[in-house]
Amino acid sequence: MREDRPDAGWSAPEATVLERAAATLDADRDGVLATVVGVAGSAYRRPGAKLLVEGDGHTGSVTAGCIEGRLRTLAATVLETGTSQVERFDLTGDDEGWGAGLGCNGVVDVLLEPLDERHRPMLDGYLAGNDGLALTVVGGAGDELPVGSRWYATDGDLSTVTGLPTWLRGSVAEAVEAVLAGGTAATVTIPGPDGDVEVFCDPVLAPPALYLFGSGTDVDPVAELASRADFRVTVVSFRGGRADESLFPHADRVRVTNPTRLTEALAFDEDTYAVLMTHNLVDDRLALESLLDTPVPYIGLMGPHERFEDLRAGVGNAELDLTDADRERLYTPIGLDLGGGTPYQVATSIVAELLAVRNGRSADHLRTREASIHDRPDGTGVD
Repeated sequence: MREDRPDAGWSAPEATVLERAAATLDADRDGVLATVVGVAGSAYRRPGAKLLVEGDGHTGSVTAGCIEGRLRTLAATVLETGTSQVERFDLTGDDEGWGAGLGCNGVVDVLLEPLDERHRPMLDGYLAGNDGLALTVVGGAGDELPVGSRWYATDGDLSTVTGLPTWLRGSVAEAVEAVLAGGTAATVTIPGPDGDVEVFCDPVLAPPALYLFGSGTDVDPVAELASRADFRVTVVSFRGGRADESLFPHADRVRVTNPTRLTEALAFDEDTYAVLMTHNLVDDRLALESLLDTPVPYIGLMGPHERFEDLRAGVGNAELDLTDADRERLYTPIGLDLGGGTPYQVATSIVAELLAVRNGRSADHLRTREASIHDRPDGTGVD
């Protein structure tokens, strides 16, 4: 994370929450990590959403702001006692005033934990760019496994976990497999020798990589919105003089390379996304040829249909031959049809399309969606 990146506070992306938690732990500062571990009905955030409380402030969100003030009060108690706890917020009625006009119409369970060395494996794994799974006891544990007992499995591989009781390791394996397959955090009930234990299974995944190829002034609005949407953004310039981090304060990093050597200079996988916005036909053509040799699922290209036809025809090059698979992952003109033409309107169109593609959505109006807004742990998307 860029140290000079503007702090988003409540609207901070999950990456910022985890990075700030790691920095807080490294600096030996007091902090409390709040995590949504259960939702019944509708809620603004789903299980796995995180918030870091430090002093009188916090980074991240677990609701639309309804209970964050109460969480700060509870965090003080957690720090004083050094004991993790799960707090339930019923936003459906008027108890304690939570339901008065909040509109969530759900029940939210939040785990509050003092930030300490138990979190180190998860945070170190995340900063290293690894996918992993955090397992945390959230109920019914007794003295042997108090609430807040936690483990971290790199790539979800339970064989890498130390300190996990043998009886729990065997019983939780099937639940872990289901959670990883669905990619959605969930609390599962595991039969134990002294009764049932509730374990929160939380996939902690490296953010998707987004390469923005270009160095014009229209790049940073896309970098800003994409960063807020939890992409790890790299601005790639083909002009050394423009590879200046001060020009792109919202990017995680800025690199300079040649459009014909992208695969040598950068890493690509199935969770990498690319946007070509160099405004140079030759550079875009050469970069596109390189990108088509990678497994990236999305290649967005700025410009109208006519420009793409010119690019395909080539400027002194042979015509670019595209397979059906190539066309499937090529998006040009880039973006969703939202209307508007200001820099941030264009950037919103681009980032919205990126999110739709990554989440496998059709980018239609939510009012036409018969299922719930958020996918459920069973993958049905139905309440």
